[in-house]
Formats: sequence, structure tokens, C-alpha cells
Amino acid sequence: MRGNKLSQLGQQAFFVGPAVLFFTLIMIIPFAMGMYYSFTDWNGVSGNVAWVGLDNFKTIFTNDPDFWSSFWFTVRFTVLGVILTNVVGFFLAYFLTKPLKTRNALRTIFFMPNVIGGLLLGFIWQFIFIKGFATMGDLTGWSFFELPWLGDAITGFWAITLVFIWQSSGYLMVIYIASLSNVSQEVLEAAEIDGANRLQVLRSIILPLIMPAVTVGLFLAISWSFKMFDLNLSLTKGGPFKSTESVAMNIYNEAFLNNRYGLGTAKALLFFVIVAIITVIQVRITKSKEVEA
Repeated sequence: MRGNKLSQLGQQAFFVGPAVLFFTLIMIIPFAMGMYYSFTDWNGVSGNVAWVGLDNFKTIFTNDPDFWSSFWFTVRFTVLGVILTNVVGFFLAYFLTKPLKTRNALRTIFFMPNVIGGLLLGFIWQFIFIKGFATMGDLTGWSFFELPWLGDAITGFWAITLVFIWQSSGYLMVIYIASLSNVSQEVLEAAEIDGANRLQVLRSIILPLIMPAVTVGLFLAISWSFKMFDLNLSLTKGGPFKSTESVAMNIYNEAFLNNRYGLGTAKALLFFVIVAIITVIQVRITKSKEVEA
């Protein structure tokens, strides 16, 4: 018996050990070091690391309006991005589960933006907003195309949101397609026989049955929105005058441009706690609404 247990432990260590080792080296240790540095004053380069306790957090709450400005921008962006991304992803999935001849090609087309890297995608859309829209404005005379899409706080916000939705909704579409494909056709047919219209079927039958997918979709969208950095960097760089600066970019600038690594990691730790609380609440709420098929 003891030999069998040792053999099982050896097999587990052989198969799971490398994954645990790399996860510890790549995730656990850097996270623990970040927690330590958040209580220090360090420029990220020198060997002089001074312990300052809670001073970094006091600075964030009392003397850092830029952080809270970026946080408010990120909250607005997240609320809008999470809702619209899931709505667009769901309705794309809903229509592409219908018997359309081109549905496989359309699924590929709508998923493709998710394959493109965020920085590259941002630079592509930067060219579209600056050059493409200007050309369309000259040709059509529509004021919509002549707006300063990347040069104003309001239009810059909507530009980043638009590109984020365009990039992310295809991935959520795949999740919703998988969930919609598992909805029992007998249940839908029974509802139609009982006289339910399409809206009633969608609201009262389909949505409750795909709530597990909604839970995953909301969780992913919240995570993507809060940590959005690459689109922010490539489209507006946080401008004009930090009006479109996300929290991720604010943390990056603090740590690597201002050389205040301790303060930057303190912001990152605070941001992590806030996002963790929000995601836990979201998962608990949506999990409570799930039903068994």
C-alpha cells in the first residue's frame, strides 16, 4: 500500500510538478514581490529599497488625482464595454446559429479581430480614424467622419470603446454559440406550440438556459476591460491631457516612466483588490441565476 501511494505521488509530481513550478516562478513569486514592493520606496533600478509602510497608499488616496481620474475613465469604459461586448457577442451568436449558408464564413470573419494583437489592431484603427475617416468626410461631407476621434476626451473614449467591442465580441460570440447549440430544441418547439413569440422565448427560455455562458462572458469582459492597455497605448496614449488614460496605463507610467516602482505596485495591488471584489460579486450574482436544463 505504501509503495502504491509513493508511486502515485511520484506520478503526480512528474505530471503536475513542472506546471506548479512554472506557475510559482511566473505568477506566485512576482505577485508576492509586488506586494512587498508596494510598501517600499524604490525606483525599480537601484539596490536601495526603503520600507515606507502605508505611505504609498496614503499618497494614492490623498495626493494622486491622476489615478482616480484614470480609474473613473476605466470604470465608465468597463461598464459600457462589458454590456455592449456581451450584447453584440450574444446577438451575433444568436443569428449565426440559424440555418444560414454563410454562417461558418461569418463566424470566421467576426472572430478574426480577436486574433490580431491589441497594439497592431490599435495602430490599424488609428490610421482609420485619422486618414480613413478624413477621406470619407471629404467624400461625403458628413460631420460624423470629421470629428476629432483621437484628439478629444469624449470622442477618444468612444473610439477606444468601439475598437474594444470590435475586437472582443467575436470571442464571446464563440462562447455563446457553444451554449446556444446545447439548448434543447424540444423545449423551444414546445414554447412555440404554447404560443410564445420569439421575444418571449428569448427572454424566458434561452437566456436562463445559457446563464453559465453569460457568467463566463461577463467575467472575461470585466477582466479585459479593467486591464485594457494595448489599445489605450496605440490609439490615444492616454491623451489629450490624460483624459483617456486607463488605470493600467497610469500604473505603467508611474512605475516605468516616473521611476516610482513602489508607488506603481501599490496602485496595482489596490487595483487588483478592487477588480477581484467586483468579479467575485458578478460571479455570485450570475451563478445564482443559472438554471439546470
